[in-house]
Amino acid sequence: MITTANIKNGVNVDQLVETIGAVQGNPELAKFEFRTKNNWIEGGHCVSSMKSFYGVGQEDTTRKETFTMECDHPNVLLGEDKAATPAEVVLHALGSCLTGAMVYHAAANGIEIEGAESSLKGGCDLHGFLGLDPEVRKGFDGITVKLKVKSDASEEQLLNLAKFSPVFDIISNPTPISIEIVK
Repeated sequence: MITTANIKNGVNVDQLVETIGAVQGNPELAKFEFRTKNNWIEGGHCVSSMKSFYGVGQEDTTRKETFTMECDHPNVLLGEDKAATPAEVVLHALGSCLTGAMVYHAAANGIEIEGAESSLKGGCDLHGFLGLDPEVRKGFDGITVKLKVKSDASEEQLLNLAKFSPVFDIISNPTPISIEIVK
């Protein structure tokens, strides 16, 4: 007897349901820790690497490769324009996570998504970063996301599904950060 996987939007729904059931039965399986190591090259150029993480009650050993990501700044911001800016990487992470959350939750709810693309914009005023005006925020003064989705679901349904995004939560709600300088 041949069985086929229950795939919706590229997501194995049977595995997703099993995962939800496993987490309901053992809440500790839901605890994850993601890690990144960042190395400064010069100027604003840095390279981050990521491979190991903790999840599903244990250290993950399934990744065979180390992923890397670079950041730099454009020439006008005294960089060498060797990679996307850190702010652009934040927009990438947000767009990717909003889309992924929407797709996974749509699959779990039997909603078909035929296509999705997003465009994101974040504005900032350098007066904050340069220390010229303490009243001006150092980061984005706002982010605008336009998510174009081909689906029979309503806009409200899709928006609610996208908002399950962990990165959306990280950015839209204060996240405690501790910084330790080690010499």
